[in-house]
Amino acid sequence: MSEDVRNIVLGVIATGVAAAIGWFARTYLWRRGLLRKQRFLGLPANSECLLVVNRHVGGGDWSVARRDVFALLELSALIKDCGAHAQVIAHDSAQQGFGERTEFCIGGPKSNQRMAAHLQSLLPGIRVNMDDEPGPDRGAFQVGSERYRMQQGTVEHVLLARLTAGQDARPVFLACGQHSNANHAAARYLARHHAKLTRKHGNNSFCLLLKVVNSQAYGPDVVELVADVTRAATAPAPAAPRNSHRAGT
Repeated sequence: MSEDVRNIVLGVIATGVAAAIGWFARTYLWRRGLLRKQRFLGLPANSECLLVVNRHVGGGDWSVARRDVFALLELSALIKDCGAHAQVIAHDSAQQGFGERTEFCIGGPKSNQRMAAHLQSLLPGIRVNMDDEPGPDRGAFQVGSERYRMQQGTVEHVLLARLTAGQDARPVFLACGQHSNANHAAARYLARHHAKLTRKHGNNSFCLLLKVVNSQAYGPDVVELVADVTRAATAPAPAAPRNSHRAGT
């Protein structure tokens, strides 16, 4: 074998070894990222989870707001990436405990009984104004001593929470918005930032308050993190309101 042929053969072998190492490295990183996502979401391969949806206010039975359907699609793609399976159920038919299966609960407590129960038992420091009469506080969130008002289409708040009942329990994810635009924004925020949330919170419980800015122009894309309200939200009872955060402030 001449020296030129030997160099060519060695070059081919080196290229093949480098390609194999690169493929194994990419596969390893991909699998590690997938396992991290599955642990954070509580969705191991072939597991089952619940998508609990609300009733569209003013709609008939089993009527879901269009934006809430979009939120379901965002979450469905995330669930599929984990190799898990989802069951969509109505809020008033989910008469079961939590912890056995991962649950994604979407909508405010006025139209979602399941959400109302979760807020009462898991996030007692949060109150939602559910008055039917028009007014500046309609739909407002009170988190501890702070109040957050809504201006539909301009400023809408949403609570995004990951909650567990124990170390081995599957998590419950809440997307509780002042409007269905905000529910969609929270689902998209979770889908886009789950890796960042995992790095910051690990597999622990948390509750974030997000603000959707100018949804009438930007839809669910422009979202700001207002605060991590985990401590105030899990406190036994809210204090009297101290400050009122008007929409846009």
